[in-house]
Amino acid sequence: MPNATAVVNLDIEGPTISRHLYGHFAEHLGRCIYGGFWVGEDSETPNEGGIRLDVVEALRALNIPNLRWPGGCFADEYHWRDGVGPREERPRMVNTHWGNVEENNHFGTHEFMALCELLGAEPYISGNVGSGTVREMSEWVEYLTRDGDSPMVRLRKDNGREEPWKVTYWGIGNETWGCGGNMRAEYSADLARQYATYCRDHGDNKLYRIASGASDADYKWTETLMQQISCFGCDATPRNFFQGVSVHYYTLAGPWEAKGSATDFDTDDYYRTMLAARRIDDILTGHSTVMDIYDRGRTVGLVLDEWGTWWDVEPGTNPGFLFQQNTMRDALVASTHFDIFHKHAARLHMANIAQTVNVLQAMILTDGDRLVLTPTYHVFEMNKDHQDATSLAVHLKADEARRTVAGTELTTVSVSASVKNGQVLVSLSNLDAEEPAEVTLDLRGGTLGDPVARLLTAGRLADHNTPEQRETVAPRPFDGVKTTDGGLTLTLPPHSFLTLQAPLT
Repeated sequence: MPNATAVVNLDIEGPTISRHLYGHFAEHLGRCIYGGFWVGEDSETPNEGGIRLDVVEALRALNIPNLRWPGGCFADEYHWRDGVGPREERPRMVNTHWGNVEENNHFGTHEFMALCELLGAEPYISGNVGSGTVREMSEWVEYLTRDGDSPMVRLRKDNGREEPWKVTYWGIGNETWGCGGNMRAEYSADLARQYATYCRDHGDNKLYRIASGASDADYKWTETLMQQISCFGCDATPRNFFQGVSVHYYTLAGPWEAKGSATDFDTDDYYRTMLAARRIDDILTGHSTVMDIYDRGRTVGLVLDEWGTWWDVEPGTNPGFLFQQNTMRDALVASTHFDIFHKHAARLHMANIAQTVNVLQAMILTDGDRLVLTPTYHVFEMNKDHQDATSLAVHLKADEARRTVAGTELTTVSVSASVKNGQVLVSLSNLDAEEPAEVTLDLRGGTLGDPVARLLTAGRLADHNTPEQRETVAPRPFDGVKTTDGGLTLTLPPHSFLTLQAPLT
């Protein structure tokens, strides 16, 4: 049995793990909005103002911190005025990116803001740079956030909302290197400065403007953006055009043209997936290093506002709807990502899984009035007390816990820890498909009280939940934690995720 030791320094506090690292993403894509979040006021499915309440209840249990909307690629063909006013009078459009289906605009700005209020989540709105105008986005900011009297304020009041909303997070375009306009980095960076200039702070609503950033390891794109606000090696605070820079990274086991099945895969596919998931550490390190050169004080945030697994769609479903099942493999991709996010908490300000309902690596799958919580959902729930906690220094010695994948060494144990309100939370993953791992937690600089542990695993890596079998992959109490001199020991089953919580004494 492979052994691993994690030295946890209980008295060495690191940066705060922003709750926004546990953010979500909802696009007008497939059944994410319609049938996922929105069922309409006449639906027999319990709803409030057309918003599906069982989905809201499930997400509130995660302490969902933010929700990104309306895209994705859809954002850059979405014109917000089409989605306000009486629903029966809203113009229709064609969603050319996702399924070439007609969009009736019944779910628009007011519906989204009502959803965020029900969720207790901060809205993150992606503006249309690809096919929109500076004026259009500027007026959207005014419509949502300005008080007093102005053309957009009067329009908002005419549409039934007297008081402005608080909307901090605004995306300046999406994937401008691709579906958001196929732009060059230099042109996109100029637009980011221009749009940011006209996206105003109204009253006490201060915007956090996020410039459309790179795909994967395109560090040159990040550098081009950073050059708009600072200079190489400058000590000065960057100019305040935008406060965040985005990056997107998806985990794939194979080539884009043949991503593979979400449920039918072998151990080689699994290990390739885990290796690809671990690559996010290098991606974040690369972009952070570039940003450090131009922003030593780390005042500009890195925003991973799309991440997750991407498989071939389920057989018989619309290929433009990106509906895929969600297995124990997906859960371990998520748990590994979170350990890496915690490591990068000093620079990484936000991360948004793609996507929340019925699309890609979803939290929730719906089937009519039935709802399924996925294995990935449970990782978010088990990890939720890391939100706004103080990260703790962890050093992992795992020489035995390794696999060679395509000539590359994969460490098969992953760990992170944090403390909040006197409670320490340790997250542990065993990525080995077949072998358990004996893990020792070498606790230094303090002691812990009685631990409470929960385990997420399954008989097979491909196990998943369905409307008929909703608890195939679900967390269970774990009583295998043993106290030793100076620490704790436990045996992690193969392909498992565990959280351990205990008071700091």
